[in-house]
Amino acid sequence: MPEPADAGRLSFVTLQQFLEQLPPLLKTLHDGGSGGRLLRWVEPSELEDPTPYLPEGEFLLTAGLPFLGDGGSPANVDAYVRRLVEAEVAALGFGIRPYFDAVPDALVAACRRHNLTLFEVPESLPFAAIGLQFSQLLETDNARVFRQLAETNRQLMRAVLSPKPEHELLAALVQRVPVWALLVGADGRVRARGTGAGGSSAVELSLLEPMLQRLLSGSGPRVEMDGFDQPGSALVVGHPLRSTRDANLGALILGSDAPLTPAQNNVVQTAVGLLELLVRQRTSGSLAPSQLATAVLLHPESLATGGTRQINGLKDLLAQSLSSTRSAPVRVVQGIKVEAPEWPAGDSPVRELLQWRRMFDTKLVEITDYGFAAVTRLKVDDALLADVEKLGWRLVVGEPAELTGLPAAYQRASSLRSQVQRSGQSVRADEVSWSVAGLLGREAGTILAGRLLRPVLELEPDRRETLLTVLHGWLSENGSWDGSAKRLGLHRNSVRRQIGVLSEILEMDLNQAQVRAELWFALQYVDALA
Repeated sequence: MPEPADAGRLSFVTLQQFLEQLPPLLKTLHDGGSGGRLLRWVEPSELEDPTPYLPEGEFLLTAGLPFLGDGGSPANVDAYVRRLVEAEVAALGFGIRPYFDAVPDALVAACRRHNLTLFEVPESLPFAAIGLQFSQLLETDNARVFRQLAETNRQLMRAVLSPKPEHELLAALVQRVPVWALLVGADGRVRARGTGAGGSSAVELSLLEPMLQRLLSGSGPRVEMDGFDQPGSALVVGHPLRSTRDANLGALILGSDAPLTPAQNNVVQTAVGLLELLVRQRTSGSLAPSQLATAVLLHPESLATGGTRQINGLKDLLAQSLSSTRSAPVRVVQGIKVEAPEWPAGDSPVRELLQWRRMFDTKLVEITDYGFAAVTRLKVDDALLADVEKLGWRLVVGEPAELTGLPAAYQRASSLRSQVQRSGQSVRADEVSWSVAGLLGREAGTILAGRLLRPVLELEPDRRETLLTVLHGWLSENGSWDGSAKRLGLHRNSVRRQIGVLSEILEMDLNQAQVRAELWFALQYVDALA
């Protein structure tokens, strides 16, 4: 079975993998069965005893200098090989020339006796070429591992943004790392499970109780380890999930049959960090928004009738939710989708929520049937507005408001939403004329003018302009015959006759106040219609 990887490196190459990359010039004089061993490095040495300088897993190369003279005696050769085996050298390569024309028989016999893999390296294959080939192979394998780590981290992040982040994160973890996974809450109950490769599942929770007790009662960063006689559970490792103040919020327990590689441990640490973040967010993180929501939900009258102390407390919670100060004004912003957003329509709403929270620097965001609504301290300048519009959205940007004025600010913003939906243009509440015409908007106004005044607008230009001028003058004087006649420079009977003609053409009773009001607003948009 391959040996566990050294914790100091991400990637490892076995002896057999390395030999497959070399020219077929090496001659195997003894196969000690180390093809599956992990190589740490390829090291040439002509010392009589190189073992003090050799970490385990080396492929040692020598040209035979230690075996010249008395060093070539069977006893000295045997001692040399024995020391290499004790140092856990993976293999020995003997280079032909300049000292020997063949591998000494005593060395071959010693390697067979101590079961050390031995190769004959021809003169045509320099030691430097062997070392270079190993470093290139290791570099290539490391690049592959880094690519895999990057893709795995992206998968874990996508899981965090899913509707069931903890379940999806465990599923992604066990897909990338050969473990089963168990997420346990601070109450000792299982919150999510992940089945390992080959269908291996977690051991019974009762067997894990001693480990859980240690995890949930300890402090500081740590891991707890155990093992069970069950497939996939020879090595069980528990990681605590902790708050920023070191309170235990739960635990992640993983089981496997063998120690994980450094790359796999990197994935596990990422998953632990993300789970810790999720649990903190739900329990101990972002306290202000939840406190604010609870207070307003349970005591909605507090905004209108609350005392100074109560209102100031709510203002503090609002400020903390917006990364602001108590005295800073806030705005209600409503977003209306007018184009397909950049992310897929079926994507998690969590991603959309986090997008708006990030862009408007606030935790107070809700997803609505028309798009979203947010409370923010930002002024929403032109740059931010442009960024939002690039995503296919339009905004209603509310006026500055205090805490107690937020409901009214929301109502004013809502009254402008239909204007944005019709025109496809963002609107700022502080730039809107708060009149019927202003709230109606250009697009709706032209539609109104087109429908109410169509019979007149279809007349010949001269007659059309005359009738529209008389109608405008008459309505401006509130239906006064004398006033409108003076205003228009006509005889009062001429005005009366023209209004009668308009009533017939429009098929409306111009004596009704509502009809007059609708015609007045329609006249404001005749030029835009033309």
